[in-house]
Amino acid sequence: MTHWFEGPLAAFDTETTGVDVERDRIVSAALVAQDTAGGRVRVTRWLVNPGVPVPPAATGIHGLTDDHLQRNGRWPAPVMDEIARALTESCATGRPLVVMNAPFDLTLLDRELRRHRASSLAGYLDGAPMRVVDPRVLDKHLDRYRKGRRTLTDLCARYEVALDGAHDAAADATASLELVRAVCRRFSHRLERLSPSELHALQATWHAAQARGLEAWFAKSGTPETVDPSWPLRPDLPAAA
Repeated sequence: MTHWFEGPLAAFDTETTGVDVERDRIVSAALVAQDTAGGRVRVTRWLVNPGVPVPPAATGIHGLTDDHLQRNGRWPAPVMDEIARALTESCATGRPLVVMNAPFDLTLLDRELRRHRASSLAGYLDGAPMRVVDPRVLDKHLDRYRKGRRTLTDLCARYEVALDGAHDAAADATASLELVRAVCRRFSHRLERLSPSELHALQATWHAAQARGLEAWFAKSGTPETVDPSWPLRPDLPAAA
């Protein structure tokens, strides 16, 4: 029997002006799709002129400068519409959506849609089921006592997944897709009986528990910090920036 994680998957990733989902902006994004493990990967890319300066620290990570984005990027409003429609079309087919650290990328997209389209990600989905698979949440739950960082680079090294051109949206999305296949294969005895819908629901519970554990760790270390337990999308705020 072929398991779902060997079949059709899509993956989404963004590069941004920073790490604040309420205020920062998307500068590039990619959606990749693969119909079967080892098959051809189809890539859709977007480059955005965010309309705000890109901090040097962000450029240092993804290499996208103000000048490059102003010359080659498109205005956010039509791009965000295209991205949301592409995600909706993919989700409507039942294809699981891989998003590494989903609350960041999906919340940021939601806020961009509110900012530029007077809409939301849920508004575009309009009931289309979003079955998200987050390799970070999976790994933290399935191998919870392992020491060390769990960035995309670290997890790819751990699961022997190629990551060529890290911090390029298409490269990161492709690696995340292959990472989910690798994690699910390694822990197939615990995952193979779960459908993508069941796994989506479990990840919400696992992420909330992980957030509580991280908050407890911060408190114990003397640096209290609130960790949002919401997954795969943070709740609405009274007003996004």
